[in-house]
Amino acid sequence: MSPHPSGSLLGLGVLDESLEARLAHGLERVESDLRASVRSDYPFVTEASRHLVDAGGKRFRPLLVLLAAEFGDPRAAGVIPSAVVVELTHLATLYHDDVMDEANLRRGAASANARWDNTIAILTGDFLFAKASSILADLGPDAVRIQAQTFERLCTGQIRETVGPEGDDAVRHHLRVLSDKTGSLIATSGRFGAMMSGAPPQVIDTMTAFGEQIGVAFQLADDIVDIASDSRDSGKVPGTDLREGVPTLTGLIALSMDTDPRLQDLLTRPLIEDADHAEALQRLREHAALDIARDEARRWADRARDTLGDLPEGSARDALAALCDFVVTRTG
Repeated sequence: MSPHPSGSLLGLGVLDESLEARLAHGLERVESDLRASVRSDYPFVTEASRHLVDAGGKRFRPLLVLLAAEFGDPRAAGVIPSAVVVELTHLATLYHDDVMDEANLRRGAASANARWDNTIAILTGDFLFAKASSILADLGPDAVRIQAQTFERLCTGQIRETVGPEGDDAVRHHLRVLSDKTGSLIATSGRFGAMMSGAPPQVIDTMTAFGEQIGVAFQLADDIVDIASDSRDSGKVPGTDLREGVPTLTGLIALSMDTDPRLQDLLTRPLIEDADHAEALQRLREHAALDIARDEARRWADRARDTLGDLPEGSARDALAALCDFVVTRTG
């Protein structure tokens, strides 16, 4: 299964032909190595580990590794393995997230916890973390340290989300959660790509900052897609976060505005009945909070774009700028 649409990498449009060829080849290598990395001597572990690999995905994080590597030597030995590491880490968190969210679907297929059970899903996520660590061991102590710091932020973000704002402003708390849960790993993707390719320190710092900002924009936009897009466009079941009680910026803003008492009621209790879920989704789609959330996603994407001025001009920088546009305009 190809991780990206034919003719266009992640919807970036027309790229420099030589760059697009390198990226496409790099993503093919990542996909091959990703599938090889989750094999086990125990066939059931291989099956469970490949469950989400086979479900596809955007491979956004490996793509960012490859783009960042363009500012150094994209053929350097550590580039492809580091791209595999960030995708393995991402997939591992999805296994765990689905258990915590009690989700039954992931990428249009039954989640691992629904297909098997919570224990299998948790242990499979742990297995993928172990595989990522094994690859990292060959990339040097700096890479291991960066991954450990990233993992710490991933866990902290999940704990923050689970505990809640505890008196903090709900929107500010939510953005902090997104920075930890999503921004941190995408920041590491940019950092690994630049670092493994031998790019200058300034480029490494810039790609790390870019990754954090585009990562938050990506997650904000993903949450908007969950509310606003038709399933035929997004390939997802609309309102999944709403059904599972996962906080989103749109919902938090709607709650803070206090302009729709019925929506307030729906957003503050479990949506067990399909009719309640459909009503809440429709009210959110019509609420001013959705446009406010879109504006916030654009602000984060604009901040990411502003950092690109510190990078050398060229096709790779142009592609990163296109990525900023893609993130906030996508429908799936």
